[in-house]
Amino acid sequence: MGTPDGKTLYVADIGAKKTWKYDVLPDGYLTNKTLFCEMGSDGMTIDDKGNVYLTGKGVTVFDKNGTQIAHIPVPADWTANVVFGALDRRTMFITAMDAVYTLQMKTRGVW
Repeated sequence: MGTPDGKTLYVADIGAKKTWKYDVLPDGYLTNKTLFCEMGSDGMTIDDKGNVYLTGKGVTVFDKNGTQIAHIPVPADWTANVVFGALDRRTMFITAMDAVYTLQMKTRGVW
């Protein structure tokens, strides 16, 4: 998932349990690979403050520096995808093993 300005790309490796952060150069070349956090993910999204949301056991929220700032519990064993939706992008949609959950957010999603 990339930031709206196109300058940063996040890549989650669920098997390695890591998410990486890359700088994106104007020509699209990726550079400065750094470990963002010690958590992989099946799905992710970003809010308008630069926070990154990763799925797994609920949804875990990291600030733009990779520090965990919140955890959103979900009554399912596993969450697969997460996205902000609705016209104002303030509704979070979380897909889990057997249901889709929605949560009204104070922040807005960028996608």
